[in-house]
Amino acid sequence: MKGYQARNNIVHDEKCDLVVESHSILARWRNYFSHLLNVHEVNGVKETEIHTTEPLVPEPSVFEVEMAIEKLKSCISPGIDQIPAELMKTGGKTIPYKIHELIISIWKK
Repeated sequence: MKGYQARNNIVHDEKCDLVVESHSILARWRNYFSHLLNVHEVNGVKETEIHTTEPLVPEPSVFEVEMAIEKLKSCISPGIDQIPAELMKTGGKTIPYKIHELIISIWKK
């Protein structure tokens, strides 16, 4: 392992000038993503006119949920949901089905 290595924060503004102050870097990123994600010039776009190149992905199956639970590492800290992997692994057949129901509900929305 290499240990801690400092990173250079190199950010350029709209004019390609170097931005080095942390407050200015945050402001630049905020401005960049604001322009990228907030489209104000779209008029009269209907849902049927939007096409993507992404293939349709089938809904996840209960088997996929079971395999994902099986692959979870034990004896590690739980994630943001605070649910330990051991709890899901010892939940029997009920847990994968309930998680699958939740995933499908989210998938359809």
